[in-house]
Amino acid sequence: MHERTRAEWRATRQRAAVLRALHACDTFVSAQALHAALTADGVTVGLTTVYRTLRLLVAGGHVDVVRDGDGERLYRPRPDDGHRHYVVCRECGLSLAVDSEEVERWVARIARDIGFHAVDHTVELTGVCERCRPDVPAGRGAHR
Repeated sequence: MHERTRAEWRATRQRAAVLRALHACDTFVSAQALHAALTADGVTVGLTTVYRTLRLLVAGGHVDVVRDGDGERLYRPRPDDGHRHYVVCRECGLSLAVDSEEVERWVARIARDIGFHAVDHTVELTGVCERCRPDVPAGRGAHR
């Protein structure tokens, strides 16, 4: 756990259950879907606790976040090799990690050029995967 969240993190039964459920998912998942999965498994945990736990995990660098086409945050455990960027299909939710070295170099250059330090960033790439491509309505590929 990163230092900035270590002080906030208290190991509780509910937080441990949220973490286990998140690791059981094979793709990005919403807080509501995670809460529903926990409830279906007989785990009593409030939706507020799910959101709070996810917030702490994100702040600690343990979870990656993307937004779906409606702007809802989706969560997935961060791989052991660190921060990643993803492209997410707007139609089916398929997410694929992309090579982010160029993005990281760009962020570092911008920060250096403007004299900023400890810059965090969020890059959200959405599109339509090959499987969903025939179903794409006209105009959905435009920049938002």
